[in-house]
Amino acid sequence: MLSVVNADGTTETGSLIDDIVREGARRMLAAALEAEVNQYIAELADQRDERGRRLVVRNGHHCERTVTTAAGPVEVHAPRVNDKRVDEVTRERKRFSSGILAPWCRKSPKVSEVLPLLYLHGLSSGDFVPALEQFLGSTAGLSSAAVMRLTKQWQADHAAFQDRDLSASDYVYVWADGVYPKVRLGQAHSCVLVLMGVRVDGTKELIAIAEGLRESAESWADLLRDCRRRGMTDPELVVGDGAMGLWKALAEVFPAARHQRCWVHKARNVSNVLPKSAQPGATKAMQEIYNAEDRAHAEKAIEEFARIYEAKWPKAVKKITDDAEELLAFYDFPAQHWVHLRTTNPIESTFSTVKLRTKVTRGAGSPAAALAMVFKLVESAQERWRAITAPHLVALVRNGARFENGHLVERPENTSAA
Repeated sequence: MLSVVNADGTTETGSLIDDIVREGARRMLAAALEAEVNQYIAELADQRDERGRRLVVRNGHHCERTVTTAAGPVEVHAPRVNDKRVDEVTRERKRFSSGILAPWCRKSPKVSEVLPLLYLHGLSSGDFVPALEQFLGSTAGLSSAAVMRLTKQWQADHAAFQDRDLSASDYVYVWADGVYPKVRLGQAHSCVLVLMGVRVDGTKELIAIAEGLRESAESWADLLRDCRRRGMTDPELVVGDGAMGLWKALAEVFPAARHQRCWVHKARNVSNVLPKSAQPGATKAMQEIYNAEDRAHAEKAIEEFARIYEAKWPKAVKKITDDAEELLAFYDFPAQHWVHLRTTNPIESTFSTVKLRTKVTRGAGSPAAALAMVFKLVESAQERWRAITAPHLVALVRNGARFENGHLVERPENTSAA
């Protein structure tokens, strides 16, 4: 039941709206559990003993328990089932098991997803309890000791992820970036090196996430060598920022991969050497390049950019002309994929909430624990990643199909029409 509302609109357990949300969650959960049990009993209504009595019937309710959910603590009074059927193999009594609320469940999986978010807000392990009390209205099962156990498990999960076999994961496109998520890492200037790929079926997948130096070719080489050791093959195209040490390492470890420079990073680099008054016009001019309908029009747009800015700002022009080939590589791939291949946006968008944190974590455990929590956050985000546009074309790219200005001009042998 809802609490009594005070004059200021609060209740004994917090705000009225929080109470309403929790009460709604409680009622919805109760209704779902009742419906699940009713369906289970109805499906087995014809199961009867030798005297004609039903073998599966209702048997009251289990003892009330509190389940911590994203809506707060919810009191659950789950219905009980008396199942008298016997397994013919084991000769043991069969038992009803709820698919909604397991017998041992005291905490929604979504709560575990909240923990790394709070950590990345800058909370030490000792601060979790009061923070979660404000967020969830309860600290049940979320003590500092429980959080420490979670971080150890996350580290084990990250270690297993970084050591998994990649031989069955054929990554056709790969995005690479070094990001600074405002967590305490092992050394000064360290960042999180991230590799994200597109499999042959068009789905996106996190490949690797490790600590390293963004500008260090050796840091990237160590990560790439490890991926090759575990079975990763050369991707068709790698997208990344030109300022990273990635490209030298890539030439060594995956020499067959083509390079595509990220236009978002390039636009920032060009703007940094221009006065503010010239930046809007230059930004628009660069958009004319990477949004051109084909390579020929893009090359003409580069010539126009050079004509306008060469005299006053040759450094800005040089940043475009020196990397023209890598900036326009995406034109040799399906036009439907261009929007995905021009930038490292899949990584940028995933880390956007992390990179916006302004408070660096302190006293929050080892750098390994911090990196593991970043991994768990990305792993959670991965569940919501969408496949790229026209995923069926990815297999054609891998099989050697040739595209010009986004159009298929040569189909590989032994492939059906896309």
